[in-house]
Amino acid sequence: MSRWGLTIPFTGVPLAEHRALVEELPDLGYTDVWTAETAGTDAFAPLVLASQWAPQLRLGTAIVPVYTRGPGLLAMSASTLAELAPGRFVLGIGTSSPVIVRDWNAGAFTEPFQRSRDTLRFLRSALAGEKVTEEYPTFAVSRFRLERAPDPAPSIMLAALRPGMLRLAAAEADGAITNWLAASDVPRVRAVVGPDVELVARIFVCPTEDASVARGLGRMLISSYLTVPAYAAFHDWLGRGDALRPMHEAWAAGERKRANEVIPDEVVDALVIHGNADACREQVQSYVDNGLTTPVIQVLPTGGDVFAEVRGLAPARG
Repeated sequence: MSRWGLTIPFTGVPLAEHRALVEELPDLGYTDVWTAETAGTDAFAPLVLASQWAPQLRLGTAIVPVYTRGPGLLAMSASTLAELAPGRFVLGIGTSSPVIVRDWNAGAFTEPFQRSRDTLRFLRSALAGEKVTEEYPTFAVSRFRLERAPDPAPSIMLAALRPGMLRLAAAEADGAITNWLAASDVPRVRAVVGPDVELVARIFVCPTEDASVARGLGRMLISSYLTVPAYAAFHDWLGRGDALRPMHEAWAAGERKRANEVIPDEVVDALVIHGNADACREQVQSYVDNGLTTPVIQVLPTGGDVFAEVRGLAPARG
């Protein structure tokens, strides 16, 4: 089945006002809605609403941090959504970033690979309804059992950028979720996870023909995200280290404006899709053609009618 996902909620639109569009998404050809969790809505509440507004859609978190909830609470939150959307919920987990974990949630960002692996293994057992007593390398759980274990248990996907985490996702999760990559990068990621693993990616789309506006917004996002060590290492692995070095040097010197200015146009254009609706849709499709299973469109604000933009990007329009 060909999948075509969308990130909710939309910037500047109250959550309750999403209903009319979410109800329409299946008829437009969208198969999935996915959420993120930074400093806006939590990852679960918008999907609870979507589960009732459009029961045909698959629902996914991309991602819930493994550090910001205890293991039991994370299992309970996932179980609740899996009960509301049987067979249609994907729990995407990942490490997030030191800023979100340490600075905003007072957690320790330590041993990210091991913590991801341990959380994945705990969730497998807990969501299967087992009583879990286990000393994992990064945490311990004693006599935990869900009172409402979901049937079926939800799929669990793992956020992954570089080979180690990608291989863990392929070996122990139901798929890999990645972010901030170009269509031309997909074959490299696919080569690590193998041909049969579901590969999900959030794709940033700015539906405007004003390239200067799109690139300006894209530069701000790129300098904010790709200066995070994990993303910097990811793009080194993808081969953009030299192109992004001036940005990193300016950022490290505290020259934020300069960091934006020195990001090459070709990097912005590779990582942030822009143009009219037809051009944007074709570029999203190029990710799929290169091996991506599930594109998840993140519509960037242009000041226009976001609902109209979502309709224009729908696969049914193609």
